[in-house]
Amino acid sequence: MNDILQPFLLHDKVALVTGASSGFGRHFAAVLAQAGARVVLAARRTELIEQQAQAINAGGGKAIAVTMDVASSESIRAALDHTESTFGTATVIVNNAGITIPKLLVELSDEDWTNVIDTNLNGVAYVTRESARRMIAAGQGGSVINIASILAQRVQKALTNYAATKAGVVQFTRAAALELAPHDIRVNAICPGYFQTELNNEWFKTEEGQALIRRIPQRRTGELHELNGPLLLLASDAGSLMTGASITVDGGHVLSSL
Repeated sequence: MNDILQPFLLHDKVALVTGASSGFGRHFAAVLAQAGARVVLAARRTELIEQQAQAINAGGGKAIAVTMDVASSESIRAALDHTESTFGTATVIVNNAGITIPKLLVELSDEDWTNVIDTNLNGVAYVTRESARRMIAAGQGGSVINIASILAQRVQKALTNYAATKAGVVQFTRAAALELAPHDIRVNAICPGYFQTELNNEWFKTEEGQALIRRIPQRRTGELHELNGPLLLLASDAGSLMTGASITVDGGHVLSSL
């Protein structure tokens, strides 16, 4: 291994990834394991992540699956108790869990609004709070990585609830970074643009999806591996002086003219 790459490795680190059952979260868990971390895959439905944990273990990594509802502090505490009893204190936290309910504002019910806020914003705050408490009690620093969105920076119709949460995540990241810096806990965010996953592949083949792609300066959506660099930078000692930052990975989408 080239010495210049050593700081990006995560040997002896315990990494927790929320929303690990699909898409970004499943990919992040695999990448962190490949970098040497012992990985905890968290989701509300454990059966969806057990197979992924088994695949990581079969490939020579170390992983477990835990049930976690990020909107429930009790569920978060139970999941972190299990993490500590198995691997030790989690010091790399990837707050990836998120949902969207795409409707125009005037069509959103109270429940539609609250469900997105609970998962996307409250969940980030609750998991960060409990994880930080445990790192401080263990006398360990760490890194919290919040998955925001370019919709924290620009807007799109029918996503008022989602955009509000992601903007909140970016500002929460800054505020938490300020408070936790004296404990050597770094808090940063990644703001992805549009990436193709199993959830949206078919939509991107439609005329509407193709029109969106044409508005991206690089004229393409992202591929999941293009998030590996920002993820490992923020998770590892390579990013040891970074806190309160938000890294945009979007092919220049936020730069496109209105």
